[in-house]
Amino acid sequence: MRRLICSLLAALALLVLTPGIAWAQVHQHESESGVAMVRSLESLRDLDYDSWQAVAYREGKPGEPVVLRIVGYPGKLRLDHPVGLQVLAGRRTWVLDDITLDNPVLAGDGRDAAVEFALDPLLNDLTNNRPLRLVLPGVITELPVPPYVVGEWRSLQDLPLS
Repeated sequence: MRRLICSLLAALALLVLTPGIAWAQVHQHESESGVAMVRSLESLRDLDYDSWQAVAYREGKPGEPVVLRIVGYPGKLRLDHPVGLQVLAGRRTWVLDDITLDNPVLAGDGRDAAVEFALDPLLNDLTNNRPLRLVLPGVITELPVPPYVVGEWRSLQDLPLS
């Protein structure tokens, strides 16, 4: 009986002291142009098991636009811009505007490794941190985005800079 109690206490201690799920983190730093920014960075795998970085960021004070940058291996994102990013959540569907060519760094980068989208229309429409699926025709069949990442994206709109 004593062993059972000790085992239960040890299991309870492990549950309490073990860190939870690996969360993406919101970081604050300066952009290349010296502007303060906050971002959420997460590595995700699509249904074809290809890896992608999903970087949501906002430059400047709260209320400024939030941008979603999807980064793959160089040459992976060869697109005829603009192309809309389809976002699926249950029966809901959004199409986010391609703003890649608005970024002079990405517009002049021949590696074709990143694409950017205006994220605010989606964030303004979401009322909870629901799982999403991203589809980029001809490139990404389906990229699942877990609820905790969606929560971080939503927090970027109002997160104050310190």
